[in-house]
Amino acid sequence: MYTCCFIGHRDATPNPELITAVRASARALITIFDTDTFLFGSASGFDRICLSVVTDLKEEYPHIRRVYVRAEFPDIDDFYREKLLGKYDDTVFPEEIRSAGRARYVERNRIMIDMSDSCVFYYRGESTVADRAGRKRKSGTALAWDYAVKRKKDIYNVSEIMCPENFLK
Repeated sequence: MYTCCFIGHRDATPNPELITAVRASARALITIFDTDTFLFGSASGFDRICLSVVTDLKEEYPHIRRVYVRAEFPDIDDFYREKLLGKYDDTVFPEEIRSAGRARYVERNRIMIDMSDSCVFYYRGESTVADRAGRKRKSGTALAWDYAVKRKKDIYNVSEIMCPENFLK
């Protein structure tokens, strides 16, 4: 079977065009490539949109799995695990990031990319963001994009797609 991860800007807001592009991408991955596992990172922005779409698609394709790849809380209690399993089918914490410190989200994204056959991105091409001190640094989405390109993953950028008829061309 096939695994896909979702990575994108945390400031993404749901709008009909983006939701349609994510739905078309996920549906095509399920029906054309037999994708059965979808990996999600933090529950912010783009991740929330994708989780909602895949959860809706799970009604039509009950075999698909939603996996939350945690960047925090390596050891979770049963209460938190059950809370997560109310939204996801499984949750994992990659041991490689236990000591990653501030880079844990970047490392988690790399691990998700390595675990995946394809990546659905929401990447607007912005390569830098300002940190708290106002200094420019490369965005997490840009770092993940560059890594996925380097790893020669199948990449579908819904920021460019935003229209189902352009998907997979």
